[in-house]
Amino acid sequence: MQKSRLRYFILFLLIIFLGIISRKISFVPLWIGDFLYSIMIYALIRILFPNKKAIQIAILSLLICYSIEFLQLYQAEWIIELRKTLFGRYVLGQGFLWSDMLAYTTGILFIFFIEKIILKYTNYETRFRIKQ
Repeated sequence: MQKSRLRYFILFLLIIFLGIISRKISFVPLWIGDFLYSIMIYALIRILFPNKKAIQIAILSLLICYSIEFLQLYQAEWIIELRKTLFGRYVLGQGFLWSDMLAYTTGILFIFFIEKIILKYTNYETRFRIKQ
C-alpha cells in the first residue's frame, strides 16, 4: 500500500509540473491543462484512498472536478479576490467553460483506463511468477 501511495504521489507531482509547463508554452492547447488537472485530482484521491476501486476513485474525482468548475459560476467578492491569487487561479480556475467539463471527463477516463491496463498487467505478472 505504501508503495502505491508513493507512485501516485510521484505522479501527482509530475502532473503539477507538466500542468504548469503547459501554461507557459504557447502552442500547447489550453484544454491540456484541464486534462492534466483532472489526472492530478485522480492521483490525489488515489493517495488518500488507496484501497478503493478505480471506478469509485474516477467518480469521486469527476465530482470534485465538476464541483470546482461549477463553483466558478459563484461570483462573491471574497472568492473573486481568492481567484486573483496564484493558489486561487490554479485550484479554483477563472471562469466556467463547458469545454473544461469535457477535458476533465477525458482526463479521468484516460487515467482510469491506463490504471486498469497497468493493474491488469501487473496482476498478470504477479500471478505468472507465483505459479512458476
